Amino acid sequence: MTTPPAERPTDTAYVPFTGSSSSDASTNGVVFWPVVLAVVLADVVTKAMAVYALHPPGVPYAVAGDAVRLTLVYNPGAAFGLHLGPYSRWIFLALTAGVLSILWRLYKQTRDRDNLRTFALALVCGGAVGNALDRLRSAEGVVDFLDLGTGAVRWPTFNLADVAVSVGAFLLAWVLWGDDPAAEPAMVTERPQPTVQPAVQPSSDLP
Repeated sequence: MTTPPAERPTDTAYVPFTGSSSSDASTNGVVFWPVVLAVVLADVVTKAMAVYALHPPGVPYAVAGDAVRLTLVYNPGAAFGLHLGPYSRWIFLALTAGVLSILWRLYKQTRDRDNLRTFALALVCGGAVGNALDRLRSAEGVVDFLDLGTGAVRWPTFNLADVAVSVGAFLLAWVLWGDDPAAEPAMVTERPQPTVQPAVQPSSDLP
């Protein structure tokens, strides 16, 4: 006597999510690329206007009293006047390239439709590219023109690219801090699961 083959029910297995697929990247790109381009374009245009209108460099123009002024300065170093000597231009360009490569990897690993993280990465990338373009264009350094403070107590002069980098870095830190590895989405796959059927025992009652 043969036992008919038993039906094998399927069981659900969970495969951890390890990154975004190509479709995810293209979906996030709807947010990422327009924001990057908008930041770079706004930064380039405002810097060109500052160079054209704010003369001579170093002379402040009041916008809202002493608190908000426009002052054209050229920064050959990094933020807050950080300077590394005559090779600062190329050192900071190399550092920018390294940072952009890291940000690109973070973008490729971003979950589909994670708009806040995508937006934060786009802000930082756009600001980094904007300041890098200044360093490539001229040895004078990055164009800064936003001057905030009161009296002699003033914030270091900055530009729109710096604003984008600062806001994006804050948002990115907040998003990464709130990420829970246990909450990563999972991809559900089906796989057959064998079941054990009881063997048919022959009868011991003989006529």
